[in-house]
Amino acid sequence: MSITAKDVQELRKSTGAGMMDAKRALTNADGDFEAAVQILREKGLAKAAKRTDRENTEGVIAIASDETGAALVQLKSETDFAAKSEEFNKFAQSLADVVLADGEAGIESKASELEDLKLIVKENIEVGQVARYESTDSNVLDAYLHGGGQAGVLIEAENVDVETLHEIAMHIAFAKPAYLARDEVPSDEIEKERAALLEITKSEGKPEQAWDKIVEGRVSAWLGDRVLLEQGVFGEKEKVSAKIGAGTITRFAFVKVGA
Repeated sequence: MSITAKDVQELRKSTGAGMMDAKRALTNADGDFEAAVQILREKGLAKAAKRTDRENTEGVIAIASDETGAALVQLKSETDFAAKSEEFNKFAQSLADVVLADGEAGIESKASELEDLKLIVKENIEVGQVARYESTDSNVLDAYLHGGGQAGVLIEAENVDVETLHEIAMHIAFAKPAYLARDEVPSDEIEKERAALLEITKSEGKPEQAWDKIVEGRVSAWLGDRVLLEQGVFGEKEKVSAKIGAGTITRFAFVKVGA
């Protein structure tokens, strides 16, 4: 079968392959377009396997929500150039959509498309953090995308109005809490920080009898910076726990590019 320049161009457009690679694949496939695509995919996957140890700290966050729930997906790349491409962002959104529809297992249905994207972008592309919250009769959800996909928040609460919950979601993107409540912070993490703060307190020349009280105060402040319910909303005096009144925040997910 004769291979035309138009055939080569169409294959390049479909796969992102270089001109010579596309022409070679068509030649090896005797002009069969689908077979040539598969040859390029396999070649691309082999190269992609060599890229898996390359750092991918760029990317984008996508969210999807409807009356059934909300979903959040992180798609990671090596460069922000790749992360800003139309193909990359469309695929990230398709991942969020499928997670919303089918749960986290829905990611598996996108495996071949992910491999195709790796072939086109030629970077270490992978799915990062994934979360999905389901709507019920008793809960309220909010999904917030920050900075054009640089960070995303899902939050679930009970007896909290929609406007307040959205404000808390925005606060999470601003303050970046690691935990919902103090009792979620691992004890070994607290003890490590307490030991470091004790050494700092000693080096400041504080009286020994005051060390324990000073250190506990500093540990409490350290926890307050990391625990959502103890943070001041957007850095102000009103705590998140006071903002929601008698309501309850059940859980939240916060994902940002680079994490």
